[in-house]
Amino acid sequence: MRIRPRHATVTVAAGVLFGLTLTACSSEDPLAGDDAGTTAAGGDDTIVIGTANFPESEIIGQVWAAALEDAGFDVEVNSGIGSREVYLRALEEGSVDLVPEYLGNLTQFLLTDAGGQEIGTGADAEEVYETLQQALPEGLAAGEYAEGESKDSYRVTRELAEEHQLETLGDLNNLEQVRIAGNPELAERPYGPQGLTEVYGVGADKITLVPISDGGGPLTIAALTEGTAEVGNIYTTSPLLDADGNEVDLVTLEDPEQLILPQNVLPLMQADAVPPEARDVINGVNDSLTTDALVEMNLRNIGEEKAEPTVIARDFVDEQQ
Repeated sequence: MRIRPRHATVTVAAGVLFGLTLTACSSEDPLAGDDAGTTAAGGDDTIVIGTANFPESEIIGQVWAAALEDAGFDVEVNSGIGSREVYLRALEEGSVDLVPEYLGNLTQFLLTDAGGQEIGTGADAEEVYETLQQALPEGLAAGEYAEGESKDSYRVTRELAEEHQLETLGDLNNLEQVRIAGNPELAERPYGPQGLTEVYGVGADKITLVPISDGGGPLTIAALTEGTAEVGNIYTTSPLLDADGNEVDLVTLEDPEQLILPQNVLPLMQADAVPPEARDVINGVNDSLTTDALVEMNLRNIGEEKAEPTVIARDFVDEQQ
């Protein structure tokens, strides 16, 4: 069953999906023996977890590693592999067995790679997950998604929200100008300026993108507090800190039409390289991986403590026991 969005339709030809070049090569995995995929906890095979080149991905990977080690698995973490294109290729080639991913972005990436249309607005996490199952290349599998999600969000200062009655994205029309501080690529994203206009009716003539390449970090927050932008594109798991490390009070505008896809954390893996027992362990720790938990762990990493991902992960897993 494909997504049936309320505002758009996803059309992906089955033949195109099966023709994806991103195919897992589990038979060439140098770590896999004759019994790959059926190794019980404590067996000889090592599960290699790859992470992208940003701190949250490293933290999630280390959380899974700590939980798997406690269950008796041999685990190795290959950190900072690179962008989605790079670590998906590593999965394909068999140099890693498992990577942290994000539901909506992964699904959209695979659909686009297959020549399909973008996912329309209004799709919930379960609908996106069902589409992901169809879009996955042969040999890859997705585990259960966690409650926690790291997704784009639009935020404003509390002062501006109260002055102009800003509660939802549609309320941005209350402003005379809508300068959005965000990464430059936001201009081309379906949930960017065009989406705000098409879904929420925010006047296109009001919207200007203020390009800031810090992923919703202190420079983006400074644009809001200093008044050079009205709106900031900031991930939901990003600690709201200024350049001095002080917390800033921002309001997240509601997205009732679900313009922004769900971005729940989930494991993407080589289907034959991660045994069912290991998947159960990951699914178990993911039960506690909420958005608030991700924010807290990110804050420990980039805030005053500057804790290492391995320390943060070990503390989190120990707390769940």
